[in-house]
Amino acid sequence: MKRKIVPDVVREQKITLLPPTAMVMDAVRLMAMRHVGAVIVGIDGHIDGIFTERDLLMRVVARGLDPDTTPVARVMTRDPETLTPDQDALDALNRMHERGFRHLPVVGPDNRVIGMVSIRDLNAIVRRELETELQERDAFIHDTGYGATH
Repeated sequence: MKRKIVPDVVREQKITLLPPTAMVMDAVRLMAMRHVGAVIVGIDGHIDGIFTERDLLMRVVARGLDPDTTPVARVMTRDPETLTPDQDALDALNRMHERGFRHLPVVGPDNRVIGMVSIRDLNAIVRRELETELQERDAFIHDTGYGATH
């Protein structure tokens, strides 16, 4: 069974959009509080960008910017690639691996943000899918008499 982004990976996420005018430190505190590696930046459910740990490292710390006075809009990844709810989890995982992404927002048909997936989320769901397939195969082989008996 192919797992879809919604509902298999993203179920009921509490979506918080950080406004583009928020400071980097606000984003960092929110990420720390939620134990996540990225936050979505936007207004009224629409995405303007994504701010990630990598953005913090490469665009703030490495450049010596002050996180208390730097607006997140200045250092976020603008117009990030997104996933749709009906996309296959394995395809999304492959896309993230090929492009070097660790987080991707999920956007619904009305162009509103409905969630965010991490490569860790996708690895877990694909691993569970593979484990289920192996168990079903094993049960089939042993329950039907096609397997070798001892």
